[in-house]
Amino acid sequence: MVTSKLILALATAASLAAVGTSANAATWNQRHPRQSEVLHREHHQLARINQERREGEITRGQARAMRATDRSIAAQDHADARANGGYITPGQQHRLNAEENAQSRAIGR
Repeated sequence: MVTSKLILALATAASLAAVGTSANAATWNQRHPRQSEVLHREHHQLARINQERREGEITRGQARAMRATDRSIAAQDHADARANGGYITPGQQHRLNAEENAQSRAIGR
């Protein structure tokens, strides 16, 4: 009986946390659309790298190098955001998108 109440309490807490997090993320995305776009592209490209690797179109080493490049771009994005109070400037977005474009071309070969 105590175990079922504990499980119910944990499930309730987890669902409340998930709702609060998604609402917070939506607000953040509205306030910081430039960074949201860059982060979405990074996530999409990681998925593409993984897909190419699963299909055998790139080697494990190539996938590892591409992921490292993507992590580098993400780290640069986070550093830029920290330096600017949580957002990136239009110039930083332009530079990050140019790097993402180069990475995208490398993935699509």
